[in-house]
Amino acid sequence: MSSVLAAARFEELLRVAHARNASDIHVRPGAPPAFRVDGELHVVDASPLDADETQTLAQSLLDPAAQERLTRAGDATESRNPGGSCNLRVHAYRTANGVSLALRLLPVDIPALETLHLPPAVSAFTEHPQGLVIVTGPTGSGKSTALAAMTDRINRSRAAHILTIEDPIEFVHAQRRCIVTQREVGRDVPSFADAIYGALRSDPDVILLGEMRDTETMHAALTAAETGHLVFATLHTGDTAQAVDRIASAFPASAQDRVRAQIAQTLVGIAGVRLIPRACGSGRRSAAEVLVASDAVRNVIRDGKIHHLRNILSTSRSAGMQTLESALSELVMRGEVCLADARAATARPHEVEGPANHA
Repeated sequence: MSSVLAAARFEELLRVAHARNASDIHVRPGAPPAFRVDGELHVVDASPLDADETQTLAQSLLDPAAQERLTRAGDATESRNPGGSCNLRVHAYRTANGVSLALRLLPVDIPALETLHLPPAVSAFTEHPQGLVIVTGPTGSGKSTALAAMTDRINRSRAAHILTIEDPIEFVHAQRRCIVTQREVGRDVPSFADAIYGALRSDPDVILLGEMRDTETMHAALTAAETGHLVFATLHTGDTAQAVDRIASAFPASAQDRVRAQIAQTLVGIAGVRLIPRACGSGRRSAAEVLVASDAVRNVIRDGKIHHLRNILSTSRSAGMQTLESALSELVMRGEVCLADARAATARPHEVEGPANHA
């Protein structure tokens, strides 16, 4: 397939994906394309692409440096703007059958934080002058969108220098009241940790980390939060307590007491987000577990009694905290999501209540 034909076929695939409100497109050699719509995967009624066609398509979507990474390492990720109403996060990876592609469709316009229907405590995280804010949840739960919306809120509300470190850059922030500097791992800097240490010499007020992937990055993020910066970061964990435990347990046992003390000192809060299909059958609704760094939370973290955080979450509604299960129960009671979908979104389905529980 020529690059012209590959581009034409991709444009048609992208057009159909937009029409179906897909969040992701999967292209694999020898198989029809597939779309993810409202969290569910749907195979498209279209002819499969062969290995040569997927290879040509990957080459048309990746710049030369990303193509070299694909050849050398077996996968490559890059952001690009094909025009229109979306950006793309392109992930190409080599398989036994040839090169496959996973494409995430991202809106060009960053959604306002209010439109995500996250609790007020999450918005309040953006008002802190320094500390560590973590957004956690599984893949595809809306972490990047929530982080972008929180950053946009700061960009519109105060004068500051925001520095983002991402792999790859997904949302492009226009300069509003803030100076915004965006750096991409692999293109502008070799690693998240290197970028954070470099950022400390760039006079930032706010640092956004696309992901805390390793111990060195976690250490750098805690250091930045300790030294007077407001740091936002994501983690892949099941709930807010696991996020704290994940950071502490990433360090050697001899250092964990010190790390827990750093977390207790710097933490502003943690939002654990999920996306649940709406009961009306169109789109998805966010739900969030929220941990606010109260004195009780800081003491529990400092003492290493992470298992007590669940009880604090359940009994501190007045402080803006809530469990994911209570948030899901409220959505079910309001008829916004169905009980089965709400229970499927948590590891504690028995704690999600439906209308019958309140009869």
